[in-house]
Amino acid sequence: MNPAARLSRLVGAAALTLGFATAAQAAEWRGWNIHPENYPVSIGMEAFAAEVADKTGGEITLKVYHNGVLGSQPDAIEQVRLGAIDWAVFNAGPLGPVAPEVNVLSLPFIFSSVDAMHKVMDGPVGEEIGDGLRKVGLEPLGWFDSGARSFYHTGKLIKTPADMQGQKVRVMENDLYVGMISNLGGNATPLPYSDVFQSLQTGVIDAAENNYPSFESSGHFEVAKFYSNSEHLILPECLCINKALYDGLSEEQQAVLKEAGKNATALQRQSWAEREKASKEKVLASGVEIYEIEDKAPFQAAMQPIYEAFLKDSPELEGLIQRIQDAQK
Repeated sequence: MNPAARLSRLVGAAALTLGFATAAQAAEWRGWNIHPENYPVSIGMEAFAAEVADKTGGEITLKVYHNGVLGSQPDAIEQVRLGAIDWAVFNAGPLGPVAPEVNVLSLPFIFSSVDAMHKVMDGPVGEEIGDGLRKVGLEPLGWFDSGARSFYHTGKLIKTPADMQGQKVRVMENDLYVGMISNLGGNATPLPYSDVFQSLQTGVIDAAENNYPSFESSGHFEVAKFYSNSEHLILPECLCINKALYDGLSEEQQAVLKEAGKNATALQRQSWAEREKASKEKVLASGVEIYEIEDKAPFQAAMQPIYEAFLKDSPELEGLIQRIQDAQK
Protein backbone atom coordinates (compact mmCIF):
# COMPACT_ATOMS: atom_id res chain seq x y z
CA MET A 1 0.00 0.00 0.00
CA ASN A 2 1.45 3.40 -0.93
CA PRO A 3 1.96 6.07 1.76
CA ALA A 4 -0.98 8.24 0.67
CA ALA A 5 -3.41 5.30 0.71
CA ARG A 6 -2.18 4.10 4.07
CA LEU A 7 -2.43 7.58 5.55
CA SER A 8 -5.98 7.92 4.18
CA ARG A 9 -6.98 4.63 5.81
CA LEU A 10 -5.47 5.60 9.16
CA VAL A 11 -7.04 9.06 9.12
CA GLY A 12 -10.40 7.55 8.25
CA ALA A 13 -10.17 5.07 11.10
CA ALA A 14 -9.18 7.78 13.53
CA ALA A 15 -12.01 10.03 12.40
CA LEU A 16 -14.51 7.21 12.97
CA THR A 17 -13.18 6.58 16.46
CA LEU A 18 -13.09 10.26 17.34
CA GLY A 19 -16.73 10.55 16.40
CA PHE A 20 -17.56 8.54 19.52
CA ALA A 21 -15.13 10.33 21.83
CA THR A 22 -16.34 13.20 23.95
CA ALA A 23 -14.42 16.44 24.31
CA ALA A 24 -13.90 15.64 27.98
CA GLN A 25 -12.19 12.35 27.14
CA ALA A 26 -9.80 13.70 24.51
CA ALA A 27 -6.53 15.50 25.15
CA GLU A 28 -5.24 17.17 22.00
CA TRP A 29 -1.49 17.40 21.60
CA ARG A 30 0.02 20.12 19.42
CA GLY A 31 2.73 18.95 17.03
CA TRP A 32 5.40 21.20 15.45
CA ASN A 33 6.55 20.56 11.89
CA ILE A 34 8.78 22.76 9.74
CA HIS A 35 7.74 21.13 6.46
CA PRO A 36 4.69 21.67 4.20
CA GLU A 37 1.80 19.23 4.06
CA ASN A 38 2.34 16.11 1.93
CA TYR A 39 6.10 16.21 2.63
CA PRO A 40 7.44 12.80 3.77
CA VAL A 41 7.92 14.01 7.35
CA SER A 42 4.39 15.41 7.33
CA ILE A 43 2.96 12.13 6.03
CA GLY A 44 4.73 10.26 8.82
CA MET A 45 3.48 12.68 11.47
CA GLU A 46 -0.12 12.55 10.26
CA ALA A 47 0.00 8.75 10.20
CA PHE A 48 1.40 8.71 13.74
CA ALA A 49 -1.36 11.03 14.92
CA ALA A 50 -4.06 8.96 13.25
CA GLU A 51 -2.82 5.65 14.66
CA VAL A 52 -2.50 7.00 18.21
CA ALA A 53 -6.01 8.45 18.10
CA ASP A 54 -7.37 5.20 16.69
CA LYS A 55 -5.68 2.85 19.15
CA THR A 56 -6.41 4.98 22.24
CA GLY A 57 -10.08 5.25 21.35
CA GLY A 58 -9.77 9.00 21.06
CA GLU A 59 -8.30 9.47 24.54
CA ILE A 60 -5.28 11.07 22.87
CA THR A 61 -5.62 13.15 19.73
CA LEU A 62 -2.81 14.93 17.97
CA LYS A 63 -2.78 17.88 15.60
CA VAL A 64 0.13 18.70 13.30
CA TYR A 65 0.98 22.35 12.67
CA HIS A 66 2.91 22.39 9.41
CA ASN A 67 5.21 25.00 7.82
CA GLY A 68 6.84 26.06 11.08
CA VAL A 69 3.82 28.11 12.14
CA LEU A 70 4.56 27.39 15.82
CA GLY A 71 8.01 28.97 15.59
CA SER A 72 11.56 28.34 14.47
CA GLN A 73 13.18 24.94 15.03
CA PRO A 74 15.51 25.98 17.90
CA ASP A 75 12.61 27.71 19.66
CA ALA A 76 10.31 24.74 19.09
CA ILE A 77 12.89 22.37 20.59
CA GLU A 78 12.84 24.39 23.79
CA GLN A 79 9.05 24.57 23.74
CA VAL A 80 8.71 20.78 23.50
CA ARG A 81 11.27 20.31 26.28
CA LEU A 82 9.22 22.68 28.46
CA GLY A 83 5.88 21.16 27.46
CA ALA A 84 4.49 24.28 25.77
CA ILE A 85 4.39 22.21 22.55
CA ASP A 86 3.68 18.51 23.00
CA TRP A 87 5.46 16.73 20.18
CA ALA A 88 7.42 17.33 16.98
CA VAL A 89 9.88 16.02 14.43
CA PHE A 90 13.25 17.73 14.76
CA ASN A 91 16.36 17.44 12.63
CA ALA A 92 19.39 16.08 14.49
CA GLY A 93 21.36 19.20 13.56
CA PRO A 94 19.52 21.73 15.73
CA LEU A 95 19.06 19.04 18.41
CA GLY A 96 22.83 18.68 18.74
CA PRO A 97 23.50 21.78 20.85
CA VAL A 98 20.86 20.52 23.30
CA ALA A 99 22.00 16.88 23.60
CA PRO A 100 25.73 16.10 23.17
CA GLU A 101 25.06 12.50 22.13
CA VAL A 102 22.91 13.72 19.24
CA ASN A 103 25.59 16.20 18.22
CA VAL A 104 27.82 13.26 17.25
CA LEU A 105 25.44 12.67 14.32
CA SER A 106 26.39 16.08 12.94
CA LEU A 107 30.02 15.16 12.44
CA PRO A 108 30.55 15.33 8.65
CA PHE A 109 30.74 11.97 6.88
CA ILE A 110 30.11 9.98 10.06
CA PHE A 111 27.67 7.81 8.10
CA SER A 112 28.77 6.05 4.93
CA SER A 113 25.27 5.88 3.46
CA VAL A 114 21.60 6.40 4.27
CA ASP A 115 21.16 2.64 4.76
CA ALA A 116 24.04 2.67 7.24
CA MET A 117 22.36 5.47 9.16
CA HIS A 118 19.13 3.45 9.37
CA LYS A 119 21.04 0.42 10.66
CA VAL A 120 22.78 2.45 13.37
CA MET A 121 19.74 4.40 14.53
CA ASP A 122 17.48 1.33 14.67
CA GLY A 123 19.96 -0.54 16.88
CA PRO A 124 21.58 -0.23 20.31
CA VAL A 125 23.54 2.88 19.33
CA GLY A 126 20.30 4.65 18.38
CA GLU A 127 18.88 3.75 21.79
CA GLU A 128 22.00 5.14 23.44
CA ILE A 129 21.59 8.41 21.55
CA GLY A 130 17.92 8.41 22.54
CA ASP A 131 18.98 8.26 26.19
CA GLY A 132 20.80 11.53 25.61
CA LEU A 133 17.52 13.11 24.52
CA ARG A 134 15.67 11.72 27.51
CA LYS A 135 18.14 13.51 29.78
CA VAL A 136 17.00 16.85 28.33
CA GLY A 137 13.26 16.20 28.42
CA LEU A 138 12.55 14.61 25.02
CA GLU A 139 11.25 11.08 24.48
CA PRO A 140 12.24 9.72 21.03
CA LEU A 141 9.70 7.49 19.28
CA GLY A 142 11.31 7.07 15.87
CA TRP A 143 14.16 8.16 13.65
CA PHE A 144 12.83 9.58 10.40
CA ASP A 145 14.85 9.90 7.22
CA SER A 146 16.09 13.20 5.84
CA GLY A 147 18.40 11.77 3.19
CA ALA A 148 21.87 13.07 2.49
CA ARG A 149 22.68 16.77 2.48
CA SER A 150 24.77 18.23 -0.34
CA PHE A 151 25.85 21.67 -1.55
CA TYR A 152 23.96 23.84 -4.02
CA HIS A 153 25.16 27.14 -5.45
CA THR A 154 23.76 30.04 -7.43
CA GLY A 155 26.73 30.35 -9.77
CA LYS A 156 28.93 27.27 -10.00
CA LEU A 157 29.45 23.61 -9.15
CA ILE A 158 31.42 22.59 -6.07
CA LYS A 159 33.81 19.89 -7.32
CA THR A 160 36.70 20.19 -4.84
CA PRO A 161 37.25 22.01 -1.53
CA ALA A 162 39.03 24.74 -3.50
CA ASP A 163 35.65 25.67 -5.04
CA MET A 164 34.40 26.61 -1.55
CA GLN A 165 37.02 29.30 -1.01
CA GLY A 166 35.38 32.56 0.05
CA GLN A 167 31.84 31.35 -0.62
CA LYS A 168 29.04 32.44 1.72
CA VAL A 169 27.17 29.25 2.65
CA ARG A 170 24.02 29.00 4.71
CA VAL A 171 24.10 26.38 7.47
CA MET A 172 21.75 25.31 10.24
CA GLU A 173 22.30 26.64 13.74
CA ASN A 174 25.09 24.37 14.95
CA ASP A 175 28.75 25.22 15.54
CA LEU A 176 29.83 21.97 13.87
CA TYR A 177 28.40 23.17 10.57
CA VAL A 178 30.12 26.52 10.90
CA GLY A 179 33.38 24.64 11.41
CA MET A 180 32.65 22.35 8.46
CA ILE A 181 32.33 25.27 6.06
CA SER A 182 35.29 27.12 7.56
CA ASN A 183 37.53 24.08 7.13
CA LEU A 184 36.55 23.96 3.48
CA GLY A 185 37.52 27.62 3.06
CA GLY A 186 34.00 29.07 2.99
CA ASN A 187 32.18 31.60 5.13
CA ALA A 188 29.41 29.92 7.11
CA THR A 189 26.19 31.90 7.54
CA PRO A 190 23.66 30.45 9.99
CA LEU A 191 20.18 31.44 8.84
CA PRO A 192 16.61 30.31 9.52
CA TYR A 193 15.35 27.96 6.81
CA SER A 194 12.61 30.43 5.86
CA ASP A 195 15.21 33.08 4.95
CA VAL A 196 17.28 30.96 2.58
CA PHE A 197 15.36 31.52 -0.68
CA GLN A 198 15.51 35.32 -0.49
CA SER A 199 19.13 35.22 0.69
CA LEU A 200 20.12 33.12 -2.33
CA GLN A 201 18.10 35.33 -4.64
CA THR A 202 19.59 38.59 -3.37
CA GLY A 203 23.18 37.38 -3.00
CA VAL A 204 23.31 37.54 0.78
CA ILE A 205 24.60 33.97 0.46
CA ASP A 206 26.14 32.16 -2.50
CA ALA A 207 25.18 28.64 -1.53
CA ALA A 208 23.38 26.38 0.91
CA GLU A 209 23.23 22.67 1.64
CA ASN A 210 20.30 20.30 1.91
CA ASN A 211 18.72 17.16 0.50
CA TYR A 212 16.83 16.84 -2.79
CA PRO A 213 13.27 17.04 -1.37
CA SER A 214 14.05 20.19 0.63
CA PHE A 215 15.97 21.72 -2.28
CA GLU A 216 12.90 21.15 -4.46
CA SER A 217 9.99 21.84 -2.06
CA SER A 218 11.53 25.11 -0.84
CA GLY A 219 11.92 26.42 -4.40
CA HIS A 220 15.66 26.91 -3.83
CA PHE A 221 16.31 25.12 -7.12
CA GLU A 222 14.73 28.08 -8.91
CA VAL A 223 17.62 30.35 -7.89
CA ALA A 224 20.44 27.85 -7.24
CA LYS A 225 21.01 25.92 -10.46
CA PHE A 226 24.12 23.98 -9.43
CA TYR A 227 23.85 20.95 -7.13
CA SER A 228 27.01 19.10 -6.05
CA ASN A 229 26.29 15.70 -4.55
CA SER A 230 28.75 15.70 -1.64
CA GLU A 231 26.51 13.85 0.85
CA HIS A 232 28.56 15.36 3.66
CA LEU A 233 25.77 15.03 6.23
CA ILE A 234 23.32 12.16 6.60
CA LEU A 235 21.10 13.31 9.43
CA PRO A 236 18.13 11.50 10.92
CA GLU A 237 15.14 13.41 12.24
CA CYS A 238 13.64 12.56 15.61
CA LEU A 239 9.95 11.96 16.18
CA CYS A 240 9.73 12.91 19.83
CA ILE A 241 7.37 14.12 22.54
CA ASN A 242 7.77 15.92 25.83
CA LYS A 243 9.18 13.32 28.23
CA ALA A 244 7.09 14.40 31.21
CA LEU A 245 3.98 14.01 29.08
CA TYR A 246 5.11 10.54 28.00
CA ASP A 247 6.00 9.50 31.55
CA GLY A 248 2.50 10.47 32.70
CA LEU A 249 0.83 7.99 30.35
CA SER A 250 -0.27 4.49 31.24
CA GLU A 251 1.90 1.57 30.12
CA GLU A 252 -0.76 0.70 27.54
CA GLN A 253 -0.72 4.22 26.10
CA GLN A 254 3.08 4.26 26.01
CA ALA A 255 3.02 0.97 24.11
CA VAL A 256 0.62 2.49 21.58
CA LEU A 257 2.94 5.45 21.06
CA LYS A 258 5.98 3.22 20.59
CA GLU A 259 4.22 1.04 18.03
CA ALA A 260 2.77 4.05 16.22
CA GLY A 261 6.23 5.63 16.15
CA LYS A 262 7.73 2.49 14.64
CA ASN A 263 5.02 2.31 11.99
CA ALA A 264 5.26 6.01 11.19
CA THR A 265 9.03 5.70 10.79
CA ALA A 266 8.68 2.87 8.26
CA LEU A 267 6.05 4.81 6.33
CA GLN A 268 8.06 8.03 6.37
CA ARG A 269 11.20 6.31 5.09
CA GLN A 270 9.25 4.72 2.24
CA SER A 271 7.66 8.05 1.40
CA TRP A 272 11.07 9.72 1.60
CA ALA A 273 12.64 7.35 -0.92
CA GLU A 274 9.79 7.99 -3.36
CA ARG A 275 9.88 11.75 -2.85
CA GLU A 276 13.67 11.91 -3.16
CA LYS A 277 13.52 10.27 -6.59
CA ALA A 278 10.70 12.54 -7.75
CA SER A 279 12.43 15.69 -6.44
CA LYS A 280 15.69 14.85 -8.19
CA GLU A 281 13.83 14.30 -11.46
CA LYS A 282 11.99 17.61 -11.06
CA VAL A 283 15.07 19.73 -10.42
CA LEU A 284 16.91 18.03 -13.29
CA ALA A 285 14.02 18.80 -15.62
CA SER A 286 14.12 22.45 -14.53
CA GLY A 287 17.69 22.83 -15.76
CA VAL A 288 19.62 22.27 -12.54
CA GLU A 289 23.09 20.84 -13.20
CA ILE A 290 23.97 17.97 -10.86
CA TYR A 291 27.56 16.95 -10.25
CA GLU A 292 28.39 13.62 -8.58
CA ILE A 293 31.45 14.04 -6.38
CA GLU A 294 33.10 10.68 -6.88
CA ASP A 295 36.24 11.43 -4.84
CA LYS A 296 35.11 12.62 -1.43
CA ALA A 297 38.49 11.99 0.22
CA PRO A 298 39.65 15.65 -0.02
CA PHE A 299 36.41 16.81 1.64
CA GLN A 300 36.71 14.13 4.31
CA ALA A 301 40.35 15.01 5.00
CA ALA A 302 39.36 18.64 5.57
CA MET A 303 37.02 17.49 8.35
CA GLN A 304 39.75 15.94 10.51
CA PRO A 305 40.25 19.12 12.58
CA ILE A 306 36.52 19.10 13.36
CA TYR A 307 36.75 15.60 14.82
CA GLU A 308 39.85 16.54 16.81
CA ALA A 309 38.24 19.69 18.24
CA PHE A 310 35.02 17.82 18.99
CA LEU A 311 36.83 15.14 20.97
CA LYS A 312 38.93 17.73 22.78
CA ASP A 313 35.73 19.37 24.03
CA SER A 314 33.80 16.11 24.55
CA PRO A 315 36.28 13.27 25.16
CA GLU A 316 33.55 11.19 26.80
CA LEU A 317 31.90 10.79 23.38
CA GLU A 318 34.86 9.11 21.70
CA GLY A 319 33.43 5.68 22.49
CA LEU A 320 30.07 6.60 20.94
CA ILE A 321 31.78 7.73 17.74
CA GLN A 322 33.64 4.43 17.60
CA ARG A 323 30.43 2.46 18.17
CA ILE A 324 28.73 4.33 15.31
CA GLN A 325 31.61 3.52 13.01
CA ASP A 326 31.78 -0.12 14.13
CA ALA A 327 28.02 -0.60 13.65
CA GLN A 328 28.40 0.24 9.94
CA LYS A 329 30.94 -2.52 9.26
